Amino acid sequence: MGLASTIKSNPRLKKITHKLIVGNARPRWWVRWFVTPLIHHRGKGSVIRRSARVDIFPFNKFSLGANATIEDFCTVNNGVGDVFIGDDSRIGLGSVLIGPVTVGKQVILAQNIVISGLNHTYTDVNVPIRLQKVTTDTIIIEDEVWIGANAVITAGVTIGKHSVVAGGAVVTKSIPPFSVAVGNPARVIKKYDFEKGEWVKV
Repeated sequence: MGLASTIKSNPRLKKITHKLIVGNARPRWWVRWFVTPLIHHRGKGSVIRRSARVDIFPFNKFSLGANATIEDFCTVNNGVGDVFIGDDSRIGLGSVLIGPVTVGKQVILAQNIVISGLNHTYTDVNVPIRLQKVTTDTIIIEDEVWIGANAVITAGVTIGKHSVVAGGAVVTKSIPPFSVAVGNPARVIKKYDFEKGEWVKV
């Protein structure tokens, strides 16, 4: 049995290990400085700006592709699910990515976007919401997508290749490839017609 399996199978050991790794909902300094750089992938030419808060834990996966950028004031967290960011993608100023999230290649995220694969349950009215369990559902943003400023992408959504999500949109359902979506909740208003060679209204 490997080390990870041993820890997971022993509740007391799991609790101790968790306290050693996690401090006030973020990785402890020694994890950020000495563990994360050794176990998580950073592609050649990738950039994480100085004021970005990148809370990357060793117990879930994280990958930043070649020439990808996480801009200032972003928050990226893999505490409840893996985070993958593809080559040549840019996470815009002040955006938030909470796993599980997969961002493809050549993706443009504008400013102050929230992409969260995490939800809190609230079913038991006798227990404060913050003490109830969390649920996760992977968000997939395929290659060449552009998401406008202040958009919100909710858990379980897939945004298809080369699609555009307008600024301020709230995406609660998956968007097909080669589409333009706007509004709250977001709806598709255009699709690319390959026979006509142009974008057409839906």
